[in-house]
Amino acid sequence: MPRPATGQVVEKEGRRGRVYALRFRAYGTRQYVTLGTADEGWTRAKAHDELAFIMGQVRRGVWQPPAPEPDGPPVRRDPTFHEFASEWLEAIGPELRPATVLDYRWQLTHHLLPFFARHALSQITVAEVDRYRAAKVREGRLSVTSINKTITRLGQVLDVAEERELVARNPVRVNPRRRKLRAVTPARPYLDRAEQIAALLEAADGLDAEAARDDRVPVGRRAIIATLALAGLRVGELCALRWRDVDLATGRLKVGQAKTDAGVRTVDLLPVLHGELRAWKAASGGPADGFVFPTAGGQARDRHNVRERVVKRAAARASERLVEAGRAPLPRLTPHALRRTFASVLVALGADPPYVMGQIGHTDPALTLRLYAQVMRQGDEERKALQALVEGAEWAPLGTSERTNAGEGAGAADPGNEETPADAGASPDGRGWARTSDLSRVRRALSR
Repeated sequence: MPRPATGQVVEKEGRRGRVYALRFRAYGTRQYVTLGTADEGWTRAKAHDELAFIMGQVRRGVWQPPAPEPDGPPVRRDPTFHEFASEWLEAIGPELRPATVLDYRWQLTHHLLPFFARHALSQITVAEVDRYRAAKVREGRLSVTSINKTITRLGQVLDVAEERELVARNPVRVNPRRRKLRAVTPARPYLDRAEQIAALLEAADGLDAEAARDDRVPVGRRAIIATLALAGLRVGELCALRWRDVDLATGRLKVGQAKTDAGVRTVDLLPVLHGELRAWKAASGGPADGFVFPTAGGQARDRHNVRERVVKRAAARASERLVEAGRAPLPRLTPHALRRTFASVLVALGADPPYVMGQIGHTDPALTLRLYAQVMRQGDEERKALQALVEGAEWAPLGTSERTNAGEGAGAADPGNEETPADAGASPDGRGWARTSDLSRVRRALSR
C-alpha cells in the first residue's frame, strides 16, 4: 500500500531572490515542484494554497507532474547534512520556544555541523555516529549529558530524513542505548549532620558580627541560612518572603509565591528556626508588610546576592573552622542544597514522606525517597544530635564557634541573660521553644 500523500512548502534564497517550491509525495514517489519567486508574486500563503490544490488533485488521482523547466532546481536525491539540517531547523522553528531554537542552533553549528556538514545523508552510518561520539569525548569540552543531547538532535534530524525515504534507516535509532554515553548523575550535596548545620550557622553569625562592628546595615546571614536550611525555601521564595507571611505566634510560615502550585504551602517552623526568626525580627525591626530579608533600601534581596554574599561566604568560613577542628569541610553548597538539607532533617527526625513533600512543596516523591534511602543509614547518635539541634537544645561546642569561649559547655550561663537554665520558663507562645541563648540574643538586639 503506497504511503499517504503529504507535503510541505519550501522557501529558500536563490539568485533570483526568495524562491517558493513544494515538496510532497504523490503516487508513492517524492515530488519537487518550483512555483516561482517573491518578485513574481509568490508568498508563503499563496504557496500553501497551491499545495492544498495539488494535494486535492493527488487524492483524486488527476494530478500530473509538470514538465521540468531547464533552469529549475534538480530534485535532490541525497542532500548533505548541512542542507537538510538547516531546512529541518527552519521548518520546526515556529513550533518551538525561542530559547529552544537557540539551543538547537548552538548544538548544530558548534558540534554537529563541524563533524557532519559535508556528509551526504546516506554517509551518516552507525560507524560515523560512533566516531562522532568518540571525537566529542576526546575534545573534553562537553559533559556526558551535553554530548548525548547533540546525538539526540542528530537522531531527530535523521528521523525526518528516514520519513522522507532519504535514508534507509536512522543510524541513531539502531541500538540507541549504545549510541549514547552512560551519564553518571553527580551526588547532589546537602547537609545531614548536626555539626555541619551548626558550623554553617556559627560562621554566618560571625560574618554578621563583623558587619555590625563596621556599622553596616545588618544582612541577617544567620537568619537567612537558618530559613533556607530549616524551612526548605527556594531562594526566590526567601527573597519574596514578607513578615506578614511569618506567624511567630502559631509557629508557621506561609509561602505564597512559588514556581509551582505545590510550592504554595505552609511550613511548620522548627523550634530553632522559630527562635532565629524571633531574634532577627527584634534586631531588624522590619514593618509587618516589609520583606523579611530586605536590602539596605528595603527592597527584595537579589538571588545572586543570597548565593554569593551569604551562602558561599558562610560555607567557606564554616569549612575553614571545621578543618581547623579536624573535621571534614562542607560539601559545595548552594541555596538549593540547603533546601535539600531541610528535607534530610525532616527525614532524619522521622517525618513520613507525604509530610516531607508537603513541607518542601514537591509532588514528585523521588527526591524524598532518595533521601530516605540515604538518611536512614545514619546512626541513632547522629539523629539525636539533629533532634537536639532543631529543638534548640544546647549541646557540646564543635570547636567552630566564634562566640563560645573556651571552657563554656552546654549549661554555661550567659552573663547577658537574667534567667538561668534552671528557672527559664516557656516561651510566650506556650510551645516551650525559647532557648536561653535565644532570649539573650533578643535582649542584646533590643538593647542596641
